[in-house]
Amino acid sequence: MKIPYIPDDAPFNADQRAWLSGFLAGLHSRLAIETPPVTAAAAPTKTVSLHILYGTQTGNAERVAMEAAASARTLGLAPEVAGLDDITIEQLAAMERLIVVTSTYGEGEMPDNAQLFWEAISASTAPRLENLCFGVLALGDTAYDGFCQAGKLIDMRLEQLGATRILARRDCDIDYEDPAAAWIGQVVPLAAENAGGGALSSAPVTAAVPKVAGWSRKTPYPSHLAVNRRLSGSASAKEIRHYEFDLGDSGLDYEAGDALGVMPVNDPALVSLLLARLGADPQTPAGETSLETALTQKFEISTPSRDLIAEVERRAGNEELTHVLRNGDKEALDAFLWGKDICDLLALAPPSAFPATDIVTLLKPLQHRAYSISSSPHAAAGSVHLTIASVRYHADGRDRGGVCSTFLADRVAEGSSAGIFVSQNKSFRLPADNDAPVIMVGPGTGVAPFRAFLQERRARGAKGRNWLFFGDQHRDSDFIYADELSEMSRDGLLTRLDLAFSRDQQEKIYVQTRMREHGKALFTWLEEGAAFYVCGDASRMARDVDTALTEIIATHGGLPDDRAADYVARLKREKRYLRDVY
Repeated sequence: MKIPYIPDDAPFNADQRAWLSGFLAGLHSRLAIETPPVTAAAAPTKTVSLHILYGTQTGNAERVAMEAAASARTLGLAPEVAGLDDITIEQLAAMERLIVVTSTYGEGEMPDNAQLFWEAISASTAPRLENLCFGVLALGDTAYDGFCQAGKLIDMRLEQLGATRILARRDCDIDYEDPAAAWIGQVVPLAAENAGGGALSSAPVTAAVPKVAGWSRKTPYPSHLAVNRRLSGSASAKEIRHYEFDLGDSGLDYEAGDALGVMPVNDPALVSLLLARLGADPQTPAGETSLETALTQKFEISTPSRDLIAEVERRAGNEELTHVLRNGDKEALDAFLWGKDICDLLALAPPSAFPATDIVTLLKPLQHRAYSISSSPHAAAGSVHLTIASVRYHADGRDRGGVCSTFLADRVAEGSSAGIFVSQNKSFRLPADNDAPVIMVGPGTGVAPFRAFLQERRARGAKGRNWLFFGDQHRDSDFIYADELSEMSRDGLLTRLDLAFSRDQQEKIYVQTRMREHGKALFTWLEEGAAFYVCGDASRMARDVDTALTEIIATHGGLPDDRAADYVARLKREKRYLRDVY
């Protein structure tokens, strides 16, 4: 029974409020004594909090965090879920039980919404955390050198600060669902036990992890492709295509800012070449199917796995590969592997070195490819749009292609089907305030989510100003969605459209060039509350844009470098600097 609460705006002076509070407290005590005790089964239980923090780039870690929270509720815990950058170091210091779920971005980097958290706990001024018990679930990809590095670093640093592990860290590869669920099933009951029993003293050893219903990576929706058309001109060095998938009766929902997962099928020509290289009968059993079907639908056969590379080195006796691997020279290894697929690696060894039965144990599962959605559901009812650059190149006498981009471009005709599912990205959303200004930087296919954003703002009737920086190589052949963007400019939806075509003049001009040219106006927009978005290449463009943004803030804000960096950090904390980079 709770003591009745006196609202702050109740019409009592201080003396009246004090007398009334005492009266109600006394009445509460008397009622508590006179009220018969409830049975044990209905006894009030102790509320035990569990903080679950996530670091995510594409939304996977957030989804796992939500599943952990659902599992915690089944045991009576009170989970509080937030992004890593949503909490302060002071809030962290006050926590007692913590689960961290984080992905790793790029080559061992923190995801965008974990960077400020990492900087805070890495600082020499970070507080001691002896009262904190924690567990870390790390998501990654063994194809990268920095496998689960973000999770490993956070796990180690929390221990250095005096925190105690509830359960050893679990590092999950790209097939993370089952191991993540198993780890959650262990760590949540242990967190309950750590609370000292209370309502949770009879908690089972393993907590139930609710199953996520609907279409997913493992059960994609077979969608009909309604539109498959080329956007870039015939003279372009690129092939950028526009796709529209029919959602039919799938029940799939999405928002502007989400990604669409597409399940590819390997190129039959590459499968045939691999079978020939192995000297294998296509109908050789491989699990529950034939080797040919498995290589076509189940395994990655373009990018070699780390295990396969190591095994080829052991069996092939190739001096260059052996030298590179044994010296641990990452750059030399990347250069050696550039443009090579599994067939190229197998060619380094004698034909008899790799029986077909050995190969399948060294391959990684075929993975979906995630693409930024380029439509708003309010403008594309019953369908979802993608904007994809087809990856094509020629090496060692063979034409090569991206696994999924050429699957869609070449082998999924209009009316044919492909497996899709929606991957929510709540970390890349338009401002809830429709009056807030928005600045978008998206060269090439990076314009995809901003096409969706602009459609969404039109559908909402948003009054906020919109500014887009777009660019590519040549205006005549690479200005994709030119008609749409020009119309948006004419009707006022796009307040500003700044273009940067790098090869149309002697001096190369990029989106960050245009940003600097209009730095004063850009800073003014930020001061007026604008949200700043970036989409596209992470390794070069996004870094250059970040550098330009910091320089603009320093120059036009009259700030030294350290305070300009603080300004950028504040934009991130306020969710006004968001990136969808790859």
